[in-house]
Amino acid sequence: MTAGVFRLHQPARQQTPVIFSSPHSGAAYEPAFLAQSVLNPVQLRSSEDAFVDRLFADAPRHGAPLLTAEVPRAYIDLNRAPDELDPAVIEGIARAPHNPRISSGLGVIPRVVSGGRAIYRGKLSLAQAEMRISRFWHPYHRTLRELIEGTHARFGQAILIDCHSMPREALEHHARPGQILPDVVLGDRFGASASGPIVEAVEAAFQAEGFRVARNTPFAGAFIVQSYGRPSAGRHVVQVEVDRSLYMDEATVQPLPHFADFAGRIGRVVERLVGIGQQDRALAAE
Repeated sequence: MTAGVFRLHQPARQQTPVIFSSPHSGAAYEPAFLAQSVLNPVQLRSSEDAFVDRLFADAPRHGAPLLTAEVPRAYIDLNRAPDELDPAVIEGIARAPHNPRISSGLGVIPRVVSGGRAIYRGKLSLAQAEMRISRFWHPYHRTLRELIEGTHARFGQAILIDCHSMPREALEHHARPGQILPDVVLGDRFGASASGPIVEAVEAAFQAEGFRVARNTPFAGAFIVQSYGRPSAGRHVVQVEVDRSLYMDEATVQPLPHFADFAGRIGRVVERLVGIGQQDRALAAE
C-alpha cells in the first residue's frame, strides 16, 4: 500500500493469470484540494467510479490481485497518459495537436467533472501538475506494470480486468430510440487489446449472472487498455464498465439498499473471471 495513492490487495497465493484494477475508485480527497476547487465534495465525486473497488473486492479471495486507486480521479486521472496536459487548466502548456480527451477537459489533470462542471476557478501551475504526476501517476503505473510482468512471467500470460463504472446518462445519450441499454460494456479497442477468446470468456462470465453485455460502444477503452494490451505477447486487457444506476444513487453518490446483493452478483462474476486461463495452465502442466 502507498498511502493516499493506491492499495494493492494481494491473495495469499496468486492462482490465476487474471489481475483486477480500479483506477477511478479513489476517494481520498485532501483538504487542500477541496479548498482549491469551486465544487462541493458530492459534485467532485460525480466523476469517481464510486464503490467499484468494493464490487470487485472478492478478487484476492479467489487468488487474484486487486489494485485500487486511493487518489480521486478529479485530482489526477490514472487512466490517461502523463503527457495529456490541458493548456486550459495548466499554465505554461502549449497547445498540442487535437486530443478529444484534453479538449473535453478530461486530461491527466482533469479540468471538469461529469456534466462539464469546472473544477477550478483559474489555472494550476505546471509545477503542481508535475507534482501530482510524480507522486501519484508514476507509482500506480509502476505497480501495475510489475503486476502484469510478474504474472506473465509466472503463468505465461497476464489478463488485466480494468474495472470502471459508467453514468446512466452516458448510456442513454449514446443509445438509439427504443434501444435496450446494456448493464456492462466491455472495451478491448475493437480487438486490439485482448484476444477474441479472452473477451468472449469475460462476456460469458457476466452473462451467466444475467447481465446484458455490449462491446466497445460507447466505451472502447482508454490509456490503460491502449498501453498494456498486447495480445500477441500474451498480455490481454479488457475494460469493464458497469452501469452505476444499478447499485448507487448517482445524485448523492450513495449505495442503493440492495448494494450488498448486487456486489454478490459481481463477486460471482469475479469467481468465474479468475478461472480464465487456468484450464490452459493445467493442461500445460500435465
